[in-house]
Amino acid sequence: MQSNQVSNKIDKIIKENPRAFEALMEFEKTGKLPKTVYRERINVTIDSNILSKFKRYCKNNSYNMSRLIEKHMKEEIGLK
Repeated sequence: MQSNQVSNKIDKIIKENPRAFEALMEFEKTGKLPKTVYRERINVTIDSNILSKFKRYCKNNSYNMSRLIEKHMKEEIGLK
């Protein structure tokens, strides 16, 4: 690869993963690696019957409710 192509590839990777590179910069400064993924609490209103059945479903199938909801959210918006 030519140096221009390498440079463009590096720029693209940095733009796609800014948090990872910020974490590496923080590690370089402090010697500690910070979290790169943060979770955030949200409040939503859901039909209580559906929520009750969903909780039971997750418990019976050993699913983490938050991760399952997150998975479906990603699918809905076209991520992974």
